[in-house]
Amino acid sequence: MLELLDEVRARVSVVFPPAYNRFPHNFSHVFAGGYGAGYYSYKWAEVLSADAYSLFEENGVLDPATGGRFRDEILGVGGSRPALESFVAFRGREPKIDALLRHHGMA
Repeated sequence: MLELLDEVRARVSVVFPPAYNRFPHNFSHVFAGGYGAGYYSYKWAEVLSADAYSLFEENGVLDPATGGRFRDEILGVGGSRPALESFVAFRGREPKIDALLRHHGMA
């Protein structure tokens, strides 16, 4: 694995790590210290974002009524209520993963 990484670096890197560097052997960013649970929150944010945007896709990206609902139910309330409540108030239902899967070419 280290040989492959060195080959890729030889083609694309601007700065080369020292020979003693063993980054692929100690990378634990996602798996150590509970970060995996935090990473899940990024995916959940993607679900909400894609699903919210799908309402614009359904009604037209420049639809004034949809934009007004987004302004009033998401932006206008900010952090004054739980994000899920704001999402439901905007979208009119609980979040679904369908739009995220579609945006990633998985559905």
